Amino acid sequence: MRRDLITDAAIELVATSGMRGLTHRAVDRHAGLPEGSTSAYFRTRKALIEGLVERLAVQEQEEVVLDTDDLAGSLAKTIDSWLVGRNRTLARYAAMLEATHHPELRSILVHSPRERATELARALGHEDPEASGGHIMAFLEGLLFYRLVGGGSTGGPRPGTEESRQDLRRAIEKALRP
Repeated sequence: MRRDLITDAAIELVATSGMRGLTHRAVDRHAGLPEGSTSAYFRTRKALIEGLVERLAVQEQEEVVLDTDDLAGSLAKTIDSWLVGRNRTLARYAAMLEATHHPELRSILVHSPRERATELARALGHEDPEASGGHIMAFLEGLLFYRLVGGGSTGGPRPGTEESRQDLRRAIEKALRP
């Protein structure tokens, strides 16, 4: 429970201050815990970042529920929820950038989503599900990034609305075709 409180506070800090703002003391303050609490659970900054990344991965896995009868709709709903939960998504991208210097973090962040995308491609009848899974992931990540911080963040539909989900759905339907 306290570990989740600490990693959730770390996620918020990274989203609002970037990786530079992530310190044990800052997490303690943000979580409203006595100084030294974060250090008791995560001795090093690297351990704290690993905890943050693991928490993000668990949350992401819990949120992605694919409805095989309405695949594009369920993916659109998931992506829209990540846009609404902007801070966590920003922290995820910051963690992905950090993972370029720490390969052990990268495997936590990308392994499960890539496996799910490969299974999705297989279910859709793609000839090469491994390659198609990678393409699907690249598309979905690009769509999310575009709507979160790119051009779509200023001119696209407001996240959390039916218009947003329908816009995402149309894009996803086109991308999922074998």
